[in-house]
Amino acid sequence: MRILLFLSDLMIPLLFFYIVGFGLLMKKDIYNDFVTGAFDGLKIVVKIMPTLIGLMTGVGILRASGFLDALASLLENLLKPTGFPSALVPLSIVKMFSSGAATSLLLDLYKQHGPDSTIGLTASLILSSTETIFYTLSVYYIAAKVQNPRYTLPGALLATLSGIIASTVIANLM
Repeated sequence: MRILLFLSDLMIPLLFFYIVGFGLLMKKDIYNDFVTGAFDGLKIVVKIMPTLIGLMTGVGILRASGFLDALASLLENLLKPTGFPSALVPLSIVKMFSSGAATSLLLDLYKQHGPDSTIGLTASLILSSTETIFYTLSVYYIAAKVQNPRYTLPGALLATLSGIIASTVIANLM
């Protein structure tokens, strides 16, 4: 175990020295390549920043307004036969937009129901088996200049639904 901890501490410095050493062997201008890459990264950040701010603002508004809790209450009777707790509706929706906001909701669920409860287990499984669909699509498609996502969104929504269903089944079996 000590060896693994030692190697994990060395991994980043070794990778850094490997890249620099390889660049020197290939007679590349490492500093210029680094500065160019950093500049390109900043241009991408500037391009996607409005989208990120919009997503974060929208999630904040939905959460603060109580809309997500009202939706959960509205769907409670419909979801009861499926075994999916209505308390997880806000988490399932928010996770598609923001992982940070979903983690915040998860912590609230832990405080309210406990991490070892069926709701806590289901919520944990949902967060680990689903993706921040809209965040990922906006960031990567803007950065890669993809104009037509084709079947990406329906496929991602289907994968998220599958993750939610599997999470519910697994948690209810435990």
